[in-house]
Amino acid sequence: MKHLLSLAAFAALFLAGPAQAGLFDDAEARQQINNMKQEINGRLETLSNAQFELANQNEEMRAEIARLRGQVEVLLNEIESLKSRQRDFYIDLDNRMRQFETNAQNAAAAQANRASGGSYEAALGFLKEGRASEALTELNTFIDSHPDSDNLPEAHFWAGTAALQTKNIAAANKHFNTVLGRWPKSTVAPDAMLGLANGQLAINDRRNAQKTLQSLIDRYPSSNAAKTAKQHLAR
Repeated sequence: MKHLLSLAAFAALFLAGPAQAGLFDDAEARQQINNMKQEINGRLETLSNAQFELANQNEEMRAEIARLRGQVEVLLNEIESLKSRQRDFYIDLDNRMRQFETNAQNAAAAQANRASGGSYEAALGFLKEGRASEALTELNTFIDSHPDSDNLPEAHFWAGTAALQTKNIAAANKHFNTVLGRWPKSTVAPDAMLGLANGQLAINDRRNAQKTLQSLIDRYPSSNAAKTAKQHLAR
């Protein structure tokens, strides 16, 4: 009887062994699967964060590109505006010169030209040919040599115009202000004030240029220079 019990016990242990081994194998497999899930989830989370960061960087780059495009657009508009003002300036200059050429010169102006040895006439010729520096030299010589000439207001105006073309803004302002200070009722006074505004625009002093243009309109509302000033302010 005892021998039979021993055999039964041995059989039970023998049968239980593979079952327990199977249980241990399943637990280890589940643990490995869990570990793999955790690793995959971690990688997915890392990838998601990277994608989110990349999306943010792309959005920032798009915003920066849009900002730079806006700046480029502003600069292009300013360049076109400067080109337009320069074209207008030379057109105005040509129109004024034609107007002065067609106006009859009085006897005093003709006498002043003859007495000056032709420097005033030569200066205007240089100015028409685009030789502004030479024109300025001749006009300064005329102004210094003939301080009582009736042609002095025009000489200062053209000297200011020549100085403006050579980008000598200080000299241009000096001549234009001389016209406005000494001969405010001269026919060239409105053009001298327009010259002041053009000089201010040349150094990008827009605020004072606008004030000068408005003062020109207020002081000389019927002049051609005032019409030009209105066009500038309307832009």
